[in-house]
Amino acid sequence: MKDGVNTPALVVFALFFAAVTVLGFLAARWRRADNALHLDEWGLGGRSFGTWVTWFLLGGDLYTAYTFVAVPALVYGAGAAGFFAVPYTIIAYPLVFVFLPRLWSVSHRHGYVTPADFVRGRYGSRGLSLAVALTGILATMPYIALQLVGIQAVLDVLGVGGGADANWLVKDLPLFIAFAVLAAYTYSSGLRAPALIAFVKDTLIYLVIIVAVIYIPIRLGGYGRIFDSAAQKFSTVNPATGKPLGALVSAPNAQWAYATLALGSALALFMYPHSVTGALAAKSRDTVRRNTAILPAYSLMLGFLALLGFMAIAAGVGSGVKGYNAQLAVPQLFEDMFPDWFAGVAFAAIGIGALVPAAIMSIAAANLFTRNVYKEFLKPDATPAQQTQVSKLVSLVVKVGALAFVLTMDKQFAINLQLLGGIWILQTFVSIVAGLFTRWFHRWALLAGWAVGMGYGTWKAYGIASPTTRHFGGSSAAIPVIGEIGYLGLTAFVLNLLVAAVLTLVLRAFGAPEGADETVPADYTAEAGEPRVVEEKPLAAPAG
Repeated sequence: MKDGVNTPALVVFALFFAAVTVLGFLAARWRRADNALHLDEWGLGGRSFGTWVTWFLLGGDLYTAYTFVAVPALVYGAGAAGFFAVPYTIIAYPLVFVFLPRLWSVSHRHGYVTPADFVRGRYGSRGLSLAVALTGILATMPYIALQLVGIQAVLDVLGVGGGADANWLVKDLPLFIAFAVLAAYTYSSGLRAPALIAFVKDTLIYLVIIVAVIYIPIRLGGYGRIFDSAAQKFSTVNPATGKPLGALVSAPNAQWAYATLALGSALALFMYPHSVTGALAAKSRDTVRRNTAILPAYSLMLGFLALLGFMAIAAGVGSGVKGYNAQLAVPQLFEDMFPDWFAGVAFAAIGIGALVPAAIMSIAAANLFTRNVYKEFLKPDATPAQQTQVSKLVSLVVKVGALAFVLTMDKQFAINLQLLGGIWILQTFVSIVAGLFTRWFHRWALLAGWAVGMGYGTWKAYGIASPTTRHFGGSSAAIPVIGEIGYLGLTAFVLNLLVAAVLTLVLRAFGAPEGADETVPADYTAEAGEPRVVEEKPLAAPAG
């Protein structure tokens, strides 16, 4: 570990950051529309992105700075368990290939901006729509905060901030500057900003990963030595627990946890509002289909990325340091192994990898509030211009909230809340995905199933302790009936589905009102260019 500020790396990092800042503001003029004061333009980029823009946007959206830091950190700390992220992305894309084009088509026909818009139109239920919207906002907030954790890890390794003894203003000033710039160009350019910056972000990440998996093993004596070092570490018994620190291959008693976590995460991936936002910005149904076919290329990158955790072990990162923060393992590995200038490139990849998803997440959360809270309950006659302005302001509030959260709360608490967010967002799957194929479920039954899944998942997660916290210390617990340890989110999802199915039968038997469905079967296969069923009123000319 190098002492003080790594000046060459910091200069390179700052240059890349300045470049993407300029791109962010220039994005307001990229494919500029005649009517910019509309959520279709600010919040969905005009629904005009082609295959490659959508591919980079979704890649920049789904593979975040926290992915860059946390996946190898989990491999560094626990071994094979950290590789769950690779099969879950492989499972996810065939699933979304089935349902995401249908969501695009019906959203195109009816002008839906959020998944909660679709739920409102499909089931005629304001309450169910509100539940989906609030769940999306709730699950997104800690996710945005974790992008800050990724930036902070980079700044810590760079030596920026004056060290642990510096006052809070000096220590956190670089983070304030980064998010002030992010807030400014997101407010100005909307979704076009992260779409344009995603080209830079993804190019840098691919470059860094390719160099890392070739150059670092050469310096460390090859992959054989890397795996030997990892095996030696994980075979060491933790005196506190009496168990090995980890494993290169998941033990039989850990396989249920591994499999259910991968499956549950795959089901949840495109339930996050920012994932849907990236997909709805595509210009055609075929664009969405092509992207679900080519996005697995990122899974290959993710596998290489996970290997960095083993490399950090072989490089001695954190060795002998009691309570070492595993989140620093990859940034520290880059600083130790790479020349200073290329370490700056790697740090820029992580830093920009935080800005892109943070921008999309804040836009998605703002759209949910505007469409499904503000317009639905507070101002039903809100014009497109008013909706856009509210979304812009809420996107700023969301970013400020995430910044305040990460500066005032323990970082481990932010990580735990993100795990909880995954459990929560999975509970919207039944309402959204089932609704794309069938109207069989009753709206009240879906709301009850959602409530049971949310309640059970939160209650069980609250009771899970870890070495650093008494509550929300993990996302795995015993599966009822089976008794195996598995992913809590998937267990809650199964309960959600069962409750929704049983109550649907009961409510239908009693003739409970179904609610109006504003969609028709043809909406779910609509192609680009077909007219929309519902159009917002034209934007009035501004006064004065």
